[in-house]
Amino acid sequence: MRAPHGSRPLAPAVLAVRGAALLLALVALAHTLVHGLAEPGLALVFGLLVAAGELIRRDAAAGDREPAPLAAAGALAYALLGDSAGRPTAHGALQVIAAVVVAQALAAVPRGACGRRTDADRAARRTLTVGFAAVCFQPLYASGQAERWFGDGPYFPLFPLTVLALTALCDAVLAALLARSAARAEGPGALPPYGSLLADEVRALAGTGTAIGVTGVATALGVAVAGPWAPAVLCGPLLLTQVSARRYAAVRTTCRQTMASLARATEIAGYTPPGHARRVASLATAVGRELGLTGSRLTVLEHAALMHDIGQLSLVDPVAGGATALLPAAEQRRIALLGGAVVRRTGAGPAVAAVVERQADPYREQPLAARIVRTVNAYDDLCGEGVGGPLGALEQLRLGTGHDHQPQVVEALGRVLARGGLTPAGAG
Repeated sequence: MRAPHGSRPLAPAVLAVRGAALLLALVALAHTLVHGLAEPGLALVFGLLVAAGELIRRDAAAGDREPAPLAAAGALAYALLGDSAGRPTAHGALQVIAAVVVAQALAAVPRGACGRRTDADRAARRTLTVGFAAVCFQPLYASGQAERWFGDGPYFPLFPLTVLALTALCDAVLAALLARSAARAEGPGALPPYGSLLADEVRALAGTGTAIGVTGVATALGVAVAGPWAPAVLCGPLLLTQVSARRYAAVRTTCRQTMASLARATEIAGYTPPGHARRVASLATAVGRELGLTGSRLTVLEHAALMHDIGQLSLVDPVAGGATALLPAAEQRRIALLGGAVVRRTGAGPAVAAVVERQADPYREQPLAARIVRTVNAYDDLCGEGVGGPLGALEQLRLGTGHDHQPQVVEALGRVLARGGLTPAGAG
Protein backbone atom coordinates (compact mmCIF):
# COMPACT_ATOMS: atom_id res chain seq x y z
CA MET A 1 0.00 0.00 0.00
CA ARG A 2 1.20 3.47 -0.87
CA ALA A 3 0.36 6.68 0.87
CA PRO A 4 -1.41 9.33 -1.22
CA HIS A 5 0.86 11.62 -3.21
CA GLY A 6 2.26 14.40 -1.05
CA SER A 7 1.55 12.65 2.27
CA ARG A 8 3.83 10.79 4.63
CA PRO A 9 4.37 7.06 3.94
CA LEU A 10 2.33 4.73 6.12
CA ALA A 11 4.06 3.37 9.22
CA PRO A 12 4.93 -0.36 9.23
CA ALA A 13 2.46 -0.99 12.08
CA VAL A 14 -0.37 0.60 10.08
CA LEU A 15 0.56 -1.40 6.99
CA ALA A 16 0.62 -4.60 9.06
CA VAL A 17 -2.83 -3.94 10.57
CA ARG A 18 -4.38 -2.97 7.24
CA GLY A 19 -2.71 -5.88 5.45
CA ALA A 20 -3.89 -8.43 8.02
CA ALA A 21 -7.44 -7.04 7.89
CA LEU A 22 -7.45 -7.10 4.07
CA LEU A 23 -6.21 -10.68 3.97
CA LEU A 24 -8.79 -11.80 6.52
CA ALA A 25 -11.55 -10.01 4.62
CA LEU A 26 -10.59 -11.61 1.31
CA VAL A 27 -10.49 -15.08 2.83
CA ALA A 28 -13.87 -14.57 4.51
CA LEU A 29 -15.50 -13.19 1.36
CA ALA A 30 -14.12 -16.00 -0.82
CA HIS A 31 -15.29 -18.66 1.66
CA THR A 32 -18.78 -17.14 1.84
CA LEU A 33 -19.08 -16.86 -1.94
CA VAL A 34 -18.06 -20.50 -2.40
CA HIS A 35 -20.21 -22.00 0.36
CA GLY A 36 -23.11 -19.55 0.32
CA LEU A 37 -24.86 -17.78 3.18
CA ALA A 38 -26.09 -19.74 6.18
CA GLU A 39 -29.20 -18.17 7.76
CA PRO A 40 -29.32 -15.26 5.29
CA GLY A 41 -32.04 -13.56 7.33
CA LEU A 42 -29.76 -13.25 10.35
CA ALA A 43 -26.88 -12.08 8.16
CA LEU A 44 -29.16 -9.38 6.73
CA VAL A 45 -30.35 -8.24 10.18
CA PHE A 46 -26.87 -7.86 11.62
CA GLY A 47 -25.45 -6.48 8.39
CA LEU A 48 -28.10 -3.75 8.37
CA LEU A 49 -27.38 -3.03 12.04
CA VAL A 50 -23.66 -2.55 11.34
CA ALA A 51 -24.33 -0.47 8.21
CA ALA A 52 -26.84 1.75 10.03
CA GLY A 53 -24.38 2.31 12.85
CA GLU A 54 -21.71 3.34 10.34
CA LEU A 55 -24.06 5.67 8.49
CA ILE A 56 -25.12 7.64 11.57
CA ARG A 57 -21.71 7.77 13.22
CA ARG A 58 -19.95 11.08 13.58
CA ASP A 59 -16.60 11.68 11.94
CA ALA A 60 -13.84 10.61 14.30
CA ALA A 61 -12.07 13.37 16.20
CA ALA A 62 -8.77 13.23 18.06
CA GLY A 63 -9.17 11.08 21.12
CA ASP A 64 -12.30 9.29 19.89
CA ARG A 65 -12.10 5.58 20.60
CA GLU A 66 -15.35 4.40 19.04
CA PRO A 67 -17.38 6.89 16.99
CA ALA A 68 -19.82 4.13 15.89
CA PRO A 69 -20.87 2.20 19.03
CA LEU A 70 -24.03 0.82 17.41
CA ALA A 71 -22.04 -0.73 14.56
CA ALA A 72 -19.47 -2.15 16.97
CA ALA A 73 -22.15 -3.68 19.21
CA GLY A 74 -23.95 -5.20 16.22
CA ALA A 75 -20.75 -6.73 14.86
CA LEU A 76 -19.85 -8.20 18.26
CA ALA A 77 -23.38 -9.58 18.68
CA TYR A 78 -23.14 -11.45 15.37
CA ALA A 79 -19.70 -12.80 16.31
CA LEU A 80 -21.06 -14.07 19.66
CA LEU A 81 -24.34 -15.44 18.29
CA GLY A 82 -25.00 -19.11 19.02
CA ASP A 83 -28.73 -19.83 18.85
CA SER A 84 -31.61 -18.04 17.18
CA ALA A 85 -35.01 -18.52 18.84
CA GLY A 86 -33.71 -21.67 20.49
CA ARG A 87 -32.25 -23.22 17.34
CA PRO A 88 -28.49 -23.57 16.73
CA THR A 89 -27.01 -21.37 14.02
CA ALA A 90 -24.40 -22.45 11.49
CA HIS A 91 -23.05 -19.19 10.06
CA GLY A 92 -19.48 -19.64 11.37
CA ALA A 93 -16.64 -17.19 11.96
CA LEU A 94 -15.80 -16.43 8.32
CA GLN A 95 -19.38 -15.48 7.48
CA VAL A 96 -19.38 -13.08 10.45
CA ILE A 97 -16.28 -11.36 9.09
CA ALA A 98 -17.68 -11.24 5.56
CA ALA A 99 -20.97 -9.71 6.72
CA VAL A 100 -19.19 -7.01 8.75
CA VAL A 101 -16.82 -6.17 5.88
CA VAL A 102 -19.66 -5.89 3.35
CA ALA A 103 -21.75 -3.78 5.74
CA GLN A 104 -18.85 -1.37 6.31
CA ALA A 105 -18.19 -1.13 2.57
CA LEU A 106 -21.84 -0.44 1.76
CA ALA A 107 -22.03 2.27 4.43
CA ALA A 108 -18.87 3.90 3.05
CA VAL A 109 -20.54 4.57 -0.33
CA PRO A 110 -23.19 7.10 0.80
CA ARG A 111 -20.76 8.59 3.33
CA GLY A 112 -18.27 9.19 0.53
CA ALA A 113 -20.97 10.67 -1.70
CA CYS A 114 -21.75 13.18 1.07
CA GLY A 115 -18.08 14.10 1.43
CA ARG A 116 -17.65 12.33 4.77
CA ARG A 117 -14.38 10.46 5.08
CA THR A 118 -13.92 6.76 5.78
CA ASP A 119 -11.36 5.83 8.42
CA ALA A 120 -9.44 2.88 6.97
CA ASP A 121 -7.58 2.22 10.21
CA ARG A 122 -10.79 1.97 12.25
CA ALA A 123 -12.37 -0.31 9.64
CA ALA A 124 -9.30 -2.57 9.68
CA ARG A 125 -9.25 -2.60 13.45
CA ARG A 126 -12.93 -3.57 13.65
CA THR A 127 -12.42 -6.33 11.08
CA LEU A 128 -9.58 -7.84 13.11
CA THR A 129 -11.35 -7.40 16.45
CA VAL A 130 -14.62 -8.96 15.28
CA GLY A 131 -12.65 -11.70 13.55
CA PHE A 132 -10.86 -12.45 16.81
CA ALA A 133 -14.17 -12.68 18.71
CA ALA A 134 -15.78 -14.89 16.05
CA VAL A 135 -12.80 -17.25 15.83
CA CYS A 136 -12.75 -17.60 19.62
CA PHE A 137 -16.52 -18.17 19.93
CA GLN A 138 -17.93 -19.91 16.87
CA PRO A 139 -15.76 -23.07 16.66
CA LEU A 140 -16.10 -23.77 20.40
CA TYR A 141 -19.84 -23.23 20.27
CA ALA A 142 -20.39 -25.32 17.11
CA SER A 143 -18.33 -28.23 18.46
CA GLY A 144 -20.20 -28.27 21.77
CA GLN A 145 -17.04 -27.62 23.74
CA ALA A 146 -18.40 -24.41 25.23
CA GLU A 147 -21.47 -26.22 26.53
CA ARG A 148 -19.29 -28.89 28.10
CA TRP A 149 -17.21 -26.22 29.85
CA PHE A 150 -19.99 -23.88 30.99
CA GLY A 151 -23.14 -26.01 30.79
CA ASP A 152 -26.43 -25.04 29.18
CA GLY A 153 -27.79 -23.14 32.16
CA PRO A 154 -27.23 -19.84 33.94
CA TYR A 155 -23.44 -20.13 33.69
CA PHE A 156 -23.36 -20.23 29.88
CA PRO A 157 -23.25 -16.38 29.54
CA LEU A 158 -19.81 -16.58 31.16
CA PHE A 159 -18.53 -17.98 27.86
CA PRO A 160 -19.39 -14.97 25.64
CA LEU A 161 -18.36 -12.62 28.45
CA THR A 162 -14.94 -14.30 28.62
CA VAL A 163 -14.56 -14.01 24.85
CA LEU A 164 -15.66 -10.38 25.13
CA ALA A 165 -12.96 -9.61 27.72
CA LEU A 166 -10.25 -11.15 25.51
CA THR A 167 -11.61 -9.26 22.49
CA ALA A 168 -11.51 -5.98 24.41
CA LEU A 169 -7.84 -6.55 25.24
CA CYS A 170 -7.12 -7.38 21.60
CA ASP A 171 -8.84 -4.17 20.51
CA ALA A 172 -6.88 -2.14 23.08
CA VAL A 173 -3.59 -3.53 21.75
CA LEU A 174 -4.53 -2.61 18.17
CA ALA A 175 -5.84 0.83 19.17
CA ALA A 176 -2.65 1.68 21.07
CA LEU A 177 -0.53 0.48 18.15
CA LEU A 178 -2.41 2.68 15.68
CA ALA A 179 -2.39 5.65 18.07
CA ARG A 180 1.39 5.41 18.42
CA SER A 181 1.77 5.26 14.64
CA ALA A 182 -0.47 8.32 14.29
CA ALA A 183 1.63 10.18 16.87
CA ARG A 184 4.81 9.19 15.01
CA ALA A 185 3.34 10.67 11.82
CA GLU A 186 2.84 14.01 13.60
CA GLY A 187 6.58 14.35 14.05
CA PRO A 188 9.45 12.81 16.02
CA GLY A 189 8.82 15.04 19.01
CA ALA A 190 5.30 13.77 19.61
CA LEU A 191 5.92 10.05 20.14
CA PRO A 192 4.24 8.74 23.31
CA PRO A 193 5.37 5.51 25.03
CA TYR A 194 3.39 2.48 23.84
CA GLY A 195 2.83 1.32 27.43
CA SER A 196 1.12 4.58 28.33
CA LEU A 197 -1.15 4.41 25.30
CA LEU A 198 -2.07 0.79 26.04
CA ALA A 199 -2.82 1.60 29.68
CA ASP A 200 -5.01 4.48 28.56
CA GLU A 201 -6.95 2.25 26.16
CA VAL A 202 -7.45 -0.38 28.86
CA ARG A 203 -8.73 2.28 31.28
CA ALA A 204 -11.13 3.50 28.60
CA LEU A 205 -12.75 0.06 28.50
CA ALA A 206 -14.62 1.00 31.67
CA GLY A 207 -16.59 3.62 29.72
CA THR A 208 -18.08 3.28 26.26
CA GLY A 209 -16.23 0.03 25.68
CA THR A 210 -18.16 -1.70 28.45
CA ALA A 211 -21.49 -0.41 27.12
CA ILE A 212 -20.67 -1.65 23.61
CA GLY A 213 -19.51 -5.05 24.81
CA VAL A 214 -22.39 -5.69 27.18
CA THR A 215 -24.90 -4.59 24.52
CA GLY A 216 -23.30 -6.98 22.04
CA VAL A 217 -23.50 -9.93 24.46
CA ALA A 218 -27.06 -9.03 25.51
CA THR A 219 -28.13 -8.79 21.88
CA ALA A 220 -26.65 -12.19 21.05
CA LEU A 221 -28.38 -13.77 24.06
CA GLY A 222 -31.62 -11.97 23.18
CA VAL A 223 -31.60 -13.37 19.64
CA ALA A 224 -30.92 -16.82 21.10
CA VAL A 225 -34.19 -16.60 23.01
CA ALA A 226 -36.46 -14.31 21.01
CA GLY A 227 -35.17 -14.44 17.44
CA PRO A 228 -33.98 -11.84 14.90
CA TRP A 229 -36.24 -9.01 16.12
CA ALA A 230 -34.35 -8.71 19.43
CA PRO A 231 -31.61 -6.32 18.14
CA ALA A 232 -34.19 -3.62 17.39
CA VAL A 233 -35.15 -3.52 21.07
CA LEU A 234 -31.80 -4.22 22.75
CA CYS A 235 -29.76 -1.75 20.68
CA GLY A 236 -32.20 1.12 21.17
CA PRO A 237 -30.49 2.49 24.32
CA LEU A 238 -27.12 2.44 22.59
CA LEU A 239 -28.59 4.43 19.69
CA LEU A 240 -29.78 7.10 22.12
CA THR A 241 -26.33 7.11 23.73
CA GLN A 242 -24.74 7.64 20.31
CA VAL A 243 -26.99 10.63 19.61
CA SER A 244 -26.08 12.12 22.99
CA ALA A 245 -22.40 11.54 22.30
CA ARG A 246 -22.65 13.46 19.03
CA ARG A 247 -24.16 16.42 20.84
CA TYR A 248 -21.43 16.29 23.48
CA ALA A 249 -18.75 16.20 20.76
CA ALA A 250 -20.27 19.31 19.16
CA VAL A 251 -20.20 21.13 22.51
CA ARG A 252 -16.59 20.06 23.06
CA THR A 253 -15.57 21.32 19.62
CA THR A 254 -17.23 24.67 20.28
CA CYS A 255 -15.45 24.92 23.64
CA ARG A 256 -12.06 24.32 22.04
CA GLN A 257 -12.72 26.90 19.34
CA THR A 258 -13.63 29.41 22.05
CA MET A 259 -10.37 28.73 23.88
CA ALA A 260 -8.32 29.05 20.70
CA SER A 261 -9.97 32.42 19.97
CA LEU A 262 -9.32 33.67 23.52
CA ALA A 263 -5.71 32.53 23.28
CA ARG A 264 -5.29 34.64 20.14
CA ALA A 265 -6.79 37.64 21.93
CA THR A 266 -3.59 38.14 23.94
CA GLU A 267 -1.58 38.13 20.69
CA ILE A 268 -3.91 40.53 18.88
CA ALA A 269 -3.82 42.92 21.85
CA GLY A 270 -0.01 42.83 21.86
CA TYR A 271 0.40 41.10 25.22
CA THR A 272 2.19 38.03 23.81
CA PRO A 273 4.21 37.40 20.62
CA PRO A 274 2.36 36.04 17.56
CA GLY A 275 1.92 32.27 17.66
CA HIS A 276 3.10 31.99 21.27
CA ALA A 277 0.04 30.13 22.63
CA ARG A 278 -0.03 27.72 19.70
CA ARG A 279 3.67 26.93 20.03
CA VAL A 280 3.42 26.40 23.78
CA ALA A 281 0.37 24.14 23.39
CA SER A 282 2.01 22.03 20.67
CA LEU A 283 5.31 21.61 22.52
CA ALA A 284 3.66 21.08 25.92
CA THR A 285 1.53 18.29 24.43
CA ALA A 286 4.65 16.59 23.06
CA VAL A 287 6.38 16.88 26.46
CA GLY A 288 3.27 15.50 28.16
CA ARG A 289 3.33 12.47 25.88
CA GLU A 290 7.01 12.03 26.61
CA LEU A 291 6.17 11.91 30.33
CA GLY A 292 3.38 9.38 29.80
CA LEU A 293 0.26 11.58 29.75
CA THR A 294 -2.54 10.32 27.52
CA GLY A 295 -6.27 10.74 27.01
CA SER A 296 -8.08 13.32 29.11
CA ARG A 297 -4.92 14.33 31.00
CA LEU A 298 -3.27 15.26 27.71
CA THR A 299 -6.36 17.20 26.63
CA VAL A 300 -6.32 19.19 29.89
CA LEU A 301 -2.66 19.98 29.32
CA GLU A 302 -3.24 21.17 25.76
CA HIS A 303 -6.16 23.41 26.71
CA ALA A 304 -4.32 24.87 29.70
CA ALA A 305 -1.28 25.61 27.53
CA LEU A 306 -3.50 27.45 25.04
CA MET A 307 -5.01 29.56 27.81
CA HIS A 308 -2.04 30.04 30.15
CA ASP A 309 -1.56 33.75 29.27
CA ILE A 310 -5.19 34.85 29.22
CA GLY A 311 -4.80 36.57 32.60
CA GLN A 312 -2.44 39.12 31.04
CA LEU A 313 -5.45 40.89 29.57
CA SER A 314 -5.95 42.35 33.07
CA LEU A 315 -2.70 44.34 32.78
CA VAL A 316 -2.88 48.03 31.94
CA ASP A 317 0.39 47.87 29.99
CA PRO A 318 1.71 44.70 28.30
CA VAL A 319 4.86 43.10 29.71
CA ALA A 320 7.74 43.21 27.25
CA GLY A 321 7.63 40.01 25.21
CA GLY A 322 4.78 38.70 27.36
CA ALA A 323 7.33 37.36 29.89
CA THR A 324 5.53 37.70 33.23
CA ALA A 325 8.32 35.85 35.05
CA LEU A 326 10.00 39.24 35.64
CA LEU A 327 6.99 40.59 37.55
CA PRO A 328 6.71 40.45 41.38
CA ALA A 329 5.41 37.14 42.73
CA ALA A 330 2.16 38.73 43.96
CA GLU A 331 1.44 40.17 40.51
CA GLN A 332 2.19 36.83 38.85
CA ARG A 333 -0.22 35.15 41.25
CA ARG A 334 -2.94 37.73 40.53
CA ILE A 335 -2.60 37.26 36.76
CA ALA A 336 -2.75 33.48 37.14
CA LEU A 337 -5.90 33.62 39.28
CA LEU A 338 -7.61 35.98 36.85
CA GLY A 339 -6.68 33.67 34.00
CA GLY A 340 -8.20 30.72 35.85
CA ALA A 341 -11.40 32.69 36.44
CA VAL A 342 -11.69 33.41 32.71
CA VAL A 343 -11.09 29.74 31.85
CA ARG A 344 -13.86 28.65 34.20
CA ARG A 345 -16.31 30.78 32.22
CA THR A 346 -15.35 29.13 28.91
CA GLY A 347 -16.68 25.73 29.95
CA ALA A 348 -13.22 24.17 29.66
CA GLY A 349 -13.64 22.55 33.07
CA PRO A 350 -12.15 22.99 36.53
CA ALA A 351 -9.11 20.83 35.72
CA VAL A 352 -7.95 23.24 32.99
CA ALA A 353 -8.67 26.27 35.18
CA ALA A 354 -6.66 24.75 38.05
CA VAL A 355 -3.60 24.33 35.83
CA VAL A 356 -3.82 27.97 34.70
CA GLU A 357 -4.30 29.20 38.29
CA ARG A 358 -1.25 27.31 39.53
CA GLN A 359 1.22 28.80 37.02
CA ALA A 360 2.73 31.18 39.60
CA ASP A 361 3.13 28.56 42.36
CA PRO A 362 6.52 26.99 43.19
CA TYR A 363 6.89 24.00 40.90
CA ARG A 364 7.01 21.52 43.79
CA GLU A 365 3.45 22.55 44.68
CA GLN A 366 2.13 22.38 41.11
CA PRO A 367 0.42 19.47 39.35
CA LEU A 368 2.44 17.93 36.52
CA ALA A 369 0.46 19.71 33.78
CA ALA A 370 1.20 23.10 35.36
CA ARG A 371 4.90 22.24 35.61
CA ILE A 372 4.98 21.35 31.92
CA VAL A 373 3.22 24.55 30.83
CA ARG A 374 5.50 26.62 33.07
CA THR A 375 8.66 25.11 31.60
CA VAL A 376 7.58 25.16 27.96
CA ASN A 377 6.32 28.73 28.30
CA ALA A 378 9.68 29.77 29.77
CA TYR A 379 11.48 28.02 26.90
CA ASP A 380 9.46 29.91 24.29
CA ASP A 381 10.06 33.20 26.11
CA LEU A 382 13.82 32.56 26.36
CA CYS A 383 14.09 31.69 22.67
CA GLY A 384 12.38 34.98 21.88
CA GLU A 385 14.85 36.89 24.05
CA GLY A 386 17.86 35.68 22.06
CA VAL A 387 19.73 33.87 24.85
CA GLY A 388 21.70 31.70 22.47
CA GLY A 389 18.93 29.91 20.62
CA PRO A 390 17.28 26.65 21.70
CA LEU A 391 20.45 25.26 23.29
CA GLY A 392 20.94 28.43 25.29
CA ALA A 393 17.29 28.41 26.38
CA LEU A 394 17.57 24.80 27.53
CA GLU A 395 20.71 25.61 29.49
CA GLN A 396 18.91 28.48 31.22
CA LEU A 397 16.07 26.12 32.17
CA ARG A 398 18.53 23.57 33.57
CA LEU A 399 20.08 26.29 35.70
CA GLY A 400 16.63 26.99 37.12
CA THR A 401 15.78 23.42 38.12
CA GLY A 402 16.58 24.15 41.76
CA HIS A 403 13.55 26.41 42.18
CA ASP A 404 11.64 27.24 38.99
CA HIS A 405 11.48 24.03 36.93
CA GLN A 406 11.19 20.32 37.62
CA PRO A 407 14.36 18.56 36.33
CA GLN A 408 12.36 15.67 34.79
CA VAL A 409 10.22 18.11 32.78
CA VAL A 410 13.26 20.01 31.51
CA GLU A 411 14.95 16.78 30.43
CA ALA A 412 11.77 15.57 28.71
CA LEU A 413 11.65 18.86 26.84
CA GLY A 414 15.27 18.37 25.82
CA ARG A 415 14.52 14.87 24.47
CA VAL A 416 11.51 16.11 22.49
CA LEU A 417 13.51 18.95 20.97
CA ALA A 418 16.44 16.67 20.17
CA ARG A 419 14.20 14.23 18.28
CA GLY A 420 12.50 16.99 16.35
CA GLY A 421 15.60 19.04 15.80
CA LEU A 422 16.36 22.04 17.99
CA THR A 423 13.96 24.38 16.20
CA PRO A 424 13.73 27.95 17.46
CA ALA A 425 10.45 28.66 19.18
CA GLY A 426 9.47 31.32 16.73
CA ALA A 427 9.71 29.02 13.74
CA GLY A 428 6.45 28.19 12.09
